[in-house]
Amino acid sequence: MVENFDPNTIEKEPLLMVLSHPEILLHNNPAELGARQCVRKRDVSLQARTTEGIGAWDTFQTLVGTANKLGVNMYQYFHDCITQTNMLPSFAQLIEDRANALPLSASWSHVP
Repeated sequence: MVENFDPNTIEKEPLLMVLSHPEILLHNNPAELGARQCVRKRDVSLQARTTEGIGAWDTFQTLVGTANKLGVNMYQYFHDCITQTNMLPSFAQLIEDRANALPLSASWSHVP
């Protein structure tokens, strides 16, 4: 693979985007940590036995990971959803609020 590497064929624009948008992370550690947790859980539990079980397990792990990243107590969130008290905002609302709070307008307003 190294023999076939030609640095002149690399698309440089996506790689240099971080220079005009400093808010872009230079690493993907949060995503990697979430994936690592899921893989470790899968290895320990030996996976689910049915397709539905695998889907439910993946959904639950995604919800737990999202709750952790948003700083939401998962037990309280599930209780709020099951009892339909709607005391807590939805994940979608929390994510939208965080996205709106990010200072992205300065660098993204003049995208070439």
